[in-house]
Amino acid sequence: MKMKTQLIAFFAMAIFFLASCNNSSKAPIAALNMDSVKVEIQKLEDAYAAGDKAKDADAIVAYYSDDAISYHANEEPSVGKAAIKERIAGRISKETPGQLYAYTVVDIFAEAKQAVEVGTYSTTDSAGKEVDKGHYMAVFEKRDGKYICIRDMSVSSMPVKASM
Repeated sequence: MKMKTQLIAFFAMAIFFLASCNNSSKAPIAALNMDSVKVEIQKLEDAYAAGDKAKDADAIVAYYSDDAISYHANEEPSVGKAAIKERIAGRISKETPGQLYAYTVVDIFAEAKQAVEVGTYSTTDSAGKEVDKGHYMAVFEKRDGKYICIRDMSVSSMPVKASM
């Protein structure tokens, strides 16, 4: 139930975030090419997956801003790039060799220098068997001419294994 509450809060935050970007008192902002935004965000996701494949926490954490916050089920949020790197390094150390990740952009909502991505992920073992899959949401901000993740949250859609 806690995870569901966190997910609802995150979606509400993202909707509020996008709504607050629409300030009619400002000069009109040039329309973004959503296809190019989607391509740019997918490249970030592909680089994240390449870091996962290489088991390189530094490569993965390049996705995040220094002030990012990352939310995951059954954990407290990781606040800041150093904490996110520590969580990622811990995850990587427990993985089996050959585990692969794929991240796919499903939807992009963007305006001005901010974008919200909704995506799916899957994880396969060295034999190609799916071991996890789920959904994620990420909030990006354009800094120094490129998007960088400032908030993200993911949830698995795999059934919870019964404990004995």
